[in-house]
Amino acid sequence: MAQSPKQPLIETTDLVKKFGAFTALNGVSLKVYPGEVHALLGDNGAGKSTLIKLLSGVFAPTSGTINVEGKTVSFVSPRNATDAGIGTVYQDLALNPLASVTRNFFLGRELTHFGGPFGLMKMNEMHRIAAEEMAKIGINIADPEQAVGTMSGGQRQTLAIARAIYFGAKVLILDEPTSALDPEMIAEVLDVIVDLAQDGMTMICVTHEMGFARRAADRMVFMDNGEIIETGSPSEFFDAPKTERCKTFLNQILQH
Repeated sequence: MAQSPKQPLIETTDLVKKFGAFTALNGVSLKVYPGEVHALLGDNGAGKSTLIKLLSGVFAPTSGTINVEGKTVSFVSPRNATDAGIGTVYQDLALNPLASVTRNFFLGRELTHFGGPFGLMKMNEMHRIAAEEMAKIGINIADPEQAVGTMSGGQRQTLAIARAIYFGAKVLILDEPTSALDPEMIAEVLDVIVDLAQDGMTMICVTHEMGFARRAADRMVFMDNGEIIETGSPSEFFDAPKTERCKTFLNQILQH
């Protein structure tokens, strides 16, 4: 497991997010150090999705701060977060099912890679990059011109992860990476994530897969009603939860 250096890669301090009279996040402070994997847990409505949307530039906080590598950032768009090294893979993946693997891999970068002012890349070079980057994390693509809609759910998830890493993600945020997958695909994707963790990739992963969390995470972060209720190592979290709310959550989820 990762050893924590002095400076966090990401640090939030007293993050608050309100939507009208509703407080979705209430004073969330979190430190994520390089090489750590944080498993973000909690029931629906606990604030997990709001937190990752603040970190990925979808929402701006009502108050509080976000620091990346020691510098306070103020994201006004997801592209700002991407440029700061935060790569986010959402449940819907933001892929075009009718387009090829290669075109999806470079989606949003067309001006640069398909004929923009920074120079041309030939299509066969882009095919090579897309195939090589996916192979690095365990998915071999026979035909980079294959339509993404014909790929398995696990392959599409891996494509989105490989794309984020290639375009400079220093920290990878994964929003329920197995929620839309058939059972036989879940192990495939979790193995990819575990391998990335072992290679030192910093990750924040919203998950309900307790076995995966115990196996891959350095820190468990349990949220409820917009607050972080409890944090700890996997062994502390599963074997000796400190709060009654956490004990109830574990009893409910581990029964299924």
